[in-house]
Amino acid sequence: MRTAVTTRLRLLPALLAAAVLAGCATHFEAPQLSVVDVQLLGGDLWQQRLKVRLHVQNPNDRALPVEGIVYTLEVEGQEFATGESAASFSVPALGEAEFDMSVNTNLAATVLKLAGRGTNAREVAYRLKGKVTLSQGLLRSLPFDERGTFKLQ
Repeated sequence: MRTAVTTRLRLLPALLAAAVLAGCATHFEAPQLSVVDVQLLGGDLWQQRLKVRLHVQNPNDRALPVEGIVYTLEVEGQEFATGESAASFSVPALGEAEFDMSVNTNLAATVLKLAGRGTNAREVAYRLKGKVTLSQGLLRSLPFDERGTFKLQ
């Protein structure tokens, strides 16, 4: 009887280690984010409201449970907007999703920079950096730093 209890106690550390390793299996790779569209919703000279549509690609073999995103958006090397999206959504395993964020910004510096490029410049360079907060998994925060272009409309 005593040996059965002793054997079980000896197995306990192995069972705990297996449980910890199973929890490590919820590690996620950072998603790729890109700007799909930027639309001016309204505003005045000092502040504008924009709708920024983002595309998310999930490189993981399981759904990515996004709780929110903290970001900085640069346009043509100028800080354009910063903020936080608290919208929760899930990106399917090895899949893609798009979502909109409302952004408040002051376009003055960016407009001056874009005006200096001439009227034929319709492609705008951007940098989107920040972190994605997950609702589950071993690492709850995944950093990202993406660059690309979008068309002015």
